[in-house]
Amino acid sequence: MPTEIKAAVFRQVGEPLSVETVELDDLAPDEVRVSVVGSGLCHSDLHVIDGSLPVPHLPAILGHEVAGIVLEVGAHVQDINVGDHVVAGITTHCDSCPGCASGRTWLCEQRFAPGIRTDPLTKLRSGDTLIGGIGGMSGFAEQVILHRSAAVVIDPSMPLDRAALIGCAVVTGVGTVINAARVRPGDTCAVIGCGGVGLNVVQGAQLAGAGRIIAVDLSSPKLELATRFGATDIVNPADGDPIEAVMSLTGGRGVDYAFEAIGLKSTSEQALAMTKPGGGAYLIGVVSPGVDLEVPGLELVLDNKSLCGVRMGSSNMANDFPYFVELYQQGRLMLDELVSERITLAEVNDGYEKMQAGEQARSVVVFEPPTRS
Repeated sequence: MPTEIKAAVFRQVGEPLSVETVELDDLAPDEVRVSVVGSGLCHSDLHVIDGSLPVPHLPAILGHEVAGIVLEVGAHVQDINVGDHVVAGITTHCDSCPGCASGRTWLCEQRFAPGIRTDPLTKLRSGDTLIGGIGGMSGFAEQVILHRSAAVVIDPSMPLDRAALIGCAVVTGVGTVINAARVRPGDTCAVIGCGGVGLNVVQGAQLAGAGRIIAVDLSSPKLELATRFGATDIVNPADGDPIEAVMSLTGGRGVDYAFEAIGLKSTSEQALAMTKPGGGAYLIGVVSPGVDLEVPGLELVLDNKSLCGVRMGSSNMANDFPYFVELYQQGRLMLDELVSERITLAEVNDGYEKMQAGEQARSVVVFEPPTRS
């Protein structure tokens, strides 16, 4: 029988999310049902709300940065149990395509299929109206149903409101540094955009032992926060050309690695321009559909530069999520400082307004954990 739950529903571009009662369908054999405890607000969902990143179906329930407690498991699920604490990952995977077979589950051929189900929609409805999500995730709800590959079991002592951030901000930021760029001790890095993802690029670079980490942002409070996360230098483009500033800080050479965490044409092109010969620019921010980049082809070739897009930190989440939990527990990964505020589901629109204003790094919607019978 369907389960009634509260959720924040996105019905129309430019309109606030509305908290409604919706129905969650029964499990398939390879799925798990999770009681959501923490669900982070990500800038990608804000792009959906303002229409710059279209979704295939409306209405939809957004939210893809989720942690919670397993309430029920399908008949074919053997490695997840009721009561397990899990972090959800948007890189749902099939385990059988060439990408999965090579260990690159983030490139699964079915990664855009919601929960790898034949039904193109999530298992949510409002009356007779089907409700969609993003990549099988609908985290602004009291409960979610996930494909088994999208739920990673973690240490139950890990606070779930912070664990939620691992599912997107941390895996995207830290993961890109250690998995895609493979930053080494002494390397120089520039990070353009110091929101939730950018701050994790900064601390990922620090974890990797980067010798110089240059944070670039128009927000002075975010730049100040970036220094707490490990930035050695800050650049505010309001004070002048950020490319010239980065070049000046690196003796005119440029950085080994530049990371763009905003998703704009201008800053993506700046990232490549900031790199030294032999360096690489890594684009993490979601660029709007139809936006093309212009790069100097001759410079790209003669200077042996690379330009690389990165999805979800090029991370195999089954391995990386528990590793990030360990880093937090050891005091080496900053998550407490990343959470600007904890809010209720009813306050989700206020949280996005603050994000749009650039006032904070991350808000987390917190739900009450399920009670044990």
